[in-house]
Amino acid sequence: MESLEGKCVAILADNGFEYSELSSPKESLEKAGAKVEIVSTGEGEIRGWSNDEWKGSYNVDRTIGNVSHEKYDALIIPGGVMSPDALRKNTRAVEFVRSFFSSHKPVAAICHGSQLLIDAEVLEGREITSYPSIQKDLENAGAKWVNQEVVVDQALVTSRTPSDLEAFNKKVIEEINEGKHAKQTV
Repeated sequence: MESLEGKCVAILADNGFEYSELSSPKESLEKAGAKVEIVSTGEGEIRGWSNDEWKGSYNVDRTIGNVSHEKYDALIIPGGVMSPDALRKNTRAVEFVRSFFSSHKPVAAICHGSQLLIDAEVLEGREITSYPSIQKDLENAGAKWVNQEVVVDQALVTSRTPSDLEAFNKKVIEEINEGKHAKQTV
């Protein structure tokens, strides 16, 4: 496994995130040596969702109002229906996502997490994947949607569902190790 010693990664999530899509990348990144911080809209804890019920929670390390992309080497956006929907309505969260693209840093989104990329207006001409039900939304935002377990387009890593997490985690670690990509931009 590649080492991420000295790297710091933000996971942007809110209540109703898909539990495995936050827990699995977080574990993989920490196992590789990265420091991982949960960023959310409010302080305290955020609750996960799995199989139509609440499952587990995580403490919020930083609130979206008190954080900058400059501190982080990469951004992860887990899915779930509720979390991305809540984050899309928060202009600071949308700008936080956009700032990773404008600074050429790796961004990874899985499942419905890609919906936040629509509001950040970073999908024009990008090849991505997602949960199939949001394919048309992503295409309408200018993305080229493909049905693959993991897609990498200039430091943008996307996957479809929790069944893709092993491939997703591996590619996220690779992209963080590669660092900034000149063509990763808004």
